Amino acid sequence: MFEKVVVVDCRGHLLGRLASIIAKELLGGQHVVLTRCEELNISGSFIRNKYLFMSMLRKKKNSNPSKGPFHFRSPARMAWRVIRGMMQHKSPRCQAALERLKVFEGIPPPFDKTKRVVVPQALRVMRLKPNRKYTNLGRMCSEVGWKHWDTIKELEEKRKVKGSAFWAKKKEAIQMRAKAMKQAAQDPKVKKVQKILDMVENPSTA
Repeated sequence: MFEKVVVVDCRGHLLGRLASIIAKELLGGQHVVLTRCEELNISGSFIRNKYLFMSMLRKKKNSNPSKGPFHFRSPARMAWRVIRGMMQHKSPRCQAALERLKVFEGIPPPFDKTKRVVVPQALRVMRLKPNRKYTNLGRMCSEVGWKHWDTIKELEEKRKVKGSAFWAKKKEAIQMRAKAMKQAAQDPKVKKVQKILDMVENPSTA
């Protein structure tokens, strides 16, 4: 990627495939922001993935459970944990790589006004057959202890309404600009000035 910051829209991506690609980019020095982590997908049926996660919740240190392992219920933190598991996170290099990663549910400001990208190699529609079952990460987290799914849905609806109004206004401005440029191109005064400018830029054509 090699850009200043890359904002990834996680909607419709497979968790494991996306995590492996993001881990590789982080280790290469790229800053990455993951948005809409609640829309990530996991291959396999919902009930199977839910039971697998609930069985993992029982794993703890018997002598002192407060020392871990810590099981995150938030989709964003679960995605962060999966990415962390794909690198040697105790080494200084990988700790620096994890500091270059940010994860969010929904699309909070200022990332709602920045360009967002997808990763084609990790899209569910590109990797899973149409008849295969898959699990929505947000739904699964909401049933194992995450309490903010409804709040995120409300905030996303507000963001989409605001975004559609912004795009309608921008599209109108683009159409008005195109119309003004077309009218200006037919104006004889503009044609005369344009001819002089062309002669200055390309004296050989004079």
